[in-house]
Amino acid sequence: MPDVAPFRQYQLETAYDELFLGPNTPRPHYRLLSERLRELPPDELARRQQAADLAFLNQGITFTVYGRDEGTERIFPYDLLPRLLTAKEWDTIERGLAQRVTALNLFLRDIYHEETILRAGVVPRELVYSCRHFSRQMRGVSVPRDRYVSIVGTDLIRLPSGQFAVLEDNLRVPSGVSYMLANRLVMKRVFPQLFSSYGVRSIDHYGQALLATLRSLAPQGRSDPTIVLLTPGVFNSAYYEHTFLARQMGVELVEGRDLIVHDNVVYMRTTAGLRRVDVIYRRVDDEFIDPLAFRPDSVLGVAGLLNAYRAGNVALANALGTGVADDKAIYAYVPAMIKFYLDEDPILPNVETFLLSDDRQRQHVLNNLDSLVVKAVGESGGYDMLIGPHSTLEQRAQFRDRIIANPRNYIAQPTLALSKAPCFIDGKLESRHVDLRPYILFGDQISIVPGGLTRVALRRGSLVVNSSQGGGSKDTWVLY
Repeated sequence: MPDVAPFRQYQLETAYDELFLGPNTPRPHYRLLSERLRELPPDELARRQQAADLAFLNQGITFTVYGRDEGTERIFPYDLLPRLLTAKEWDTIERGLAQRVTALNLFLRDIYHEETILRAGVVPRELVYSCRHFSRQMRGVSVPRDRYVSIVGTDLIRLPSGQFAVLEDNLRVPSGVSYMLANRLVMKRVFPQLFSSYGVRSIDHYGQALLATLRSLAPQGRSDPTIVLLTPGVFNSAYYEHTFLARQMGVELVEGRDLIVHDNVVYMRTTAGLRRVDVIYRRVDDEFIDPLAFRPDSVLGVAGLLNAYRAGNVALANALGTGVADDKAIYAYVPAMIKFYLDEDPILPNVETFLLSDDRQRQHVLNNLDSLVVKAVGESGGYDMLIGPHSTLEQRAQFRDRIIANPRNYIAQPTLALSKAPCFIDGKLESRHVDLRPYILFGDQISIVPGGLTRVALRRGSLVVNSSQGGGSKDTWVLY
């Protein structure tokens, strides 16, 4: 245990600690931060945390929690202390993510066209066809530049060895990038001298990088494309983010009722009449995006949009049907995809994953539910998830029944000791588990802003970092 105030109560455990190499020994790139923390008067951190919280409140940086009776809109929890990554660490992350996104794009194009990877038996055909996000309407449909996923958020964890590994891919409508940007703005206000003392790479260009990525998807001949961000509306959990990103890019934020399709061309209703739309950054799920093609009861989408898309008159980011590649069972095959399409070994490894549709693996999981993490393949946000070591007998019995009833719907992974980082909680510095979600853009080229959303499990001992489950976030500094 470090014996230097304010770290007197800080616990070092078996998990990798982001700040400390050992008792009283900060990692070299954290040395300046730890020295500054020791120099601060006892109440100064509390004062700066209050200032940060007030900044989030005044800017309306919120998220919505579904399924709760109390007020559902909350201020996004923010931890005061930054997480630092060295240039060498970031280089590995950046190369690994670029490799992974390239392979996932090739996989998506392949399964909707030639199916070479299915015919080769590298990925089981039945696993793809049984995925609820596999879109038969996308078979044979070509998308601009073959970019099926242009905006990706990949969740990384750091193992006790210090190595980063991929926990899951978020390819449909990855969220959280606005919090990454907001964290940086607030950090610059509450720790201006510390920030300027470190050589921190900028993330301020994310909005323009996103806009350039979307522009690159425009149909041929549309040299000055009209781009819109399609939101489900104010009741969506990420509505704050939708408004934030539309402002950052200077594009219109629209709902389904603002768009109309005529002769397979999408138009936006404006006070000056109809205006053609060329690219839609959609934050609406596949099944709701066109009531004529998918759910007829959807009021969030645009009737006829799929036909306009098939005709090549409008681009969507991300493409329809991309959710098949972030199915948690398909995830287990991403290293094989990298080998198959790129003939390379994965730079970032996967976490060991048990497929419960396999009889032998399922039996192993059922025998070890108390030590494993079980997840539903199509869920996110920490829903429908069992963390074995923290579960009750009743919870394990419920999951056993669910797995036996529908084994394809679940996977299991070992309970991993995610790395820990110092957090300012209840007036003290304590360690909490963290992960990292960098954001990848894929248009003309792959672009990854140097940073990401470090998510924090704010509850002591918890491994769940999702904001919907009590998690928060902290700023991520990638150093030169």
